[in-house]
Amino acid sequence: MLVIGRKKGESLIIGEDIEITVVKIEDGSVRLAISAPKEITILRKELYKEIEEENKNAAKVDISLLKKLKK
Repeated sequence: MLVIGRKKGESLIIGEDIEITVVKIEDGSVRLAISAPKEITILRKELYKEIEEENKNAAKVDISLLKKLKK
């Protein structure tokens, strides 16, 4: 993991086409602006984990229900 310090208005570049800029620092919170191509998906990590968990739950199958359908 790379840890970088940035001040308001400073940026960092990832690859050739992703730029992350610090736009606001206030009360222990940081607001970032992300410039990236449209085909790149950007999600907050907590949202990504929630989606991942929902997908796992949706993939669980109750075998007894399937057996009832077979009859």
